[in-house]
Amino acid sequence: MASPSKAGAALAGLREDLVGEVVAPGDPGYDDARAVFNAMIDRRPAVIARCANAADVVRAVRFARDLDLPIAVRGGGHSVAGAALGDGALVVDLRRMHEVTVDPAAEAVRIGGGATMSQLDRATQPYGLATTGGRVSTTGVGGFVLGGGTGWLDRAFGLAVDNLVGVELVTADAERVHANVDENPELFWALHGGGGNFGVATALTLELHELPVFSIALLMYEPRLGPEAVRAFREVVLGGPDEAGGAVLYAAAPPEAFVPPHLVGTLLCGLLLTYAGDEASMRGLAEPLLALPHEVELAGTVPYADAQCMFDHPTGMRNYWSAEYLTGLPDELVDVFCARADSMPMPSRSQQILFPQGGAIAAGPHTYPVPYRDAPWAAHPFGIWADPADDERAIAWVRDVRADVRPWSTGDVYLNFIGDEGPERVRAGLGEANTLRLAKVKRHYDPDNVFRFNHNIRPV
Repeated sequence: MASPSKAGAALAGLREDLVGEVVAPGDPGYDDARAVFNAMIDRRPAVIARCANAADVVRAVRFARDLDLPIAVRGGGHSVAGAALGDGALVVDLRRMHEVTVDPAAEAVRIGGGATMSQLDRATQPYGLATTGGRVSTTGVGGFVLGGGTGWLDRAFGLAVDNLVGVELVTADAERVHANVDENPELFWALHGGGGNFGVATALTLELHELPVFSIALLMYEPRLGPEAVRAFREVVLGGPDEAGGAVLYAAAPPEAFVPPHLVGTLLCGLLLTYAGDEASMRGLAEPLLALPHEVELAGTVPYADAQCMFDHPTGMRNYWSAEYLTGLPDELVDVFCARADSMPMPSRSQQILFPQGGAIAAGPHTYPVPYRDAPWAAHPFGIWADPADDERAIAWVRDVRADVRPWSTGDVYLNFIGDEGPERVRAGLGEANTLRLAKVKRHYDPDNVFRFNHNIRPV
């Protein structure tokens, strides 16, 4: 730990050298600068460096190393585990570095480390191009991609890491490096699921795919029809083309114009069918779902970037999430899953979700540290509520969902879907064989574990 005089002089120097802005405790805006998506995360960094470019990131990392400070990296600030903040740490805040540059001829896009999904999707949409992104527009692209990356397009285009072409990184030694199939290939491999363990990703390059039109059908059913509806959805998606995806979503009906007023706030079973193609083809697939008696129907083509905003949630809410990846979705599991929705804490914005996998996810490269790609389904209890007094029952409900489906679990997990659930779950998210290899990469690029506010891989 540096002496107060050295720390004060270093902070003054950082304020002078940074093109961006430095925020420290006591500065105006400090509390706003440390606020993240999950209101349960309340940490007090020593310094927040709002970097304007990669050179600022280098300066910030050098400052942290000189003062022996750990480093947290903030992109979208959407990590439920609070990876964007650390008590007593330097936070490298990348939000000013959000430029998105599309190369339509190469069908590729370069994204600044602080860009969000919305900024990525809005930039690629005019070209009729897209890549697999998260299901919430405010999610940061960097953390999402480096953690694996699953979204509405993954059955068609693969996981986000399957589309990762290159990464520009500032390491713990404040060195700028490039990682791709030719440069630093072992680091490049580690960045396909290893998260923010190896440095600050100042930019990423992703492959794009043609997506001239995107269609959805959102149907909501009375809970008593849930098991029948979920079974129908299972057959539609997994029996359909890779362009078809979506989710089962038990949730309170939202206050939207397409929801009858008397249903707002009541628990319904929702089915979202997404289709990377035209409305007519989507409706043909959706016929068995449309044939079931439903209370809400929203169907048609929609700009993909708009569809990405459908499940956005306000900041300032309390969040606790988890997940289990499943060997299948037999009728018994459907019944167990649907029955658990009755105990969802209400009122809240919580969601009890099933995501189909398969398609390009399962067909993708099996060399990366993303062991969950072969599971055909994922269960994702997504707790979101406002009142701290509800913490205990909301967290208990999430854990109950996990416990219910665990008999069908593969044991794997997507780390972006969970909070801090201990080192065993981190290994489950990376794979036992991959974990040792990742630890060797960590030792090479971050032997002091400076980047530790993540699903941490300790250097061997």
